[in-house]
Amino acid sequence: MSIFSKIVSGEIPAHIVAETTEFMAFLDVNPLVMGHVLVIPKKEIDYIFDMDDESYFGITLFAKIVAKGLKEAFPCKKIGVAVIGLEVPHAHIHLIPMNNVNDMNFAKEKLKPSQEELAEAAEKIKAEL
Repeated sequence: MSIFSKIVSGEIPAHIVAETTEFMAFLDVNPLVMGHVLVIPKKEIDYIFDMDDESYFGITLFAKIVAKGLKEAFPCKKIGVAVIGLEVPHAHIHLIPMNNVNDMNFAKEKLKPSQEELAEAAEKIKAEL
């Protein structure tokens, strides 16, 4: 069971910003920038392109909705989108507020926000959804 499946089941706490019966969006605990959100299918599947068409289109639409609220909560030029999927064997989409290309540099050192900072960020995003 992946760490994301443990978040879905409630075994591991997360700062959830949006949720449907099929998908969940929560803050990355080691973000590239504040507001960095992960969007996942609740059903564990390793590779995003192995998702059936309905689920793939569904997660993309869900990510679009979350991205619009994220951009309001964390004003920026654009919300960057990345699918890498090497660290956690559970399909996920990164939504990253960005003002320059370096905001999406996964090689740079990650932030280490406190639980309070993450909770505050999650509330800002939820308020815009």
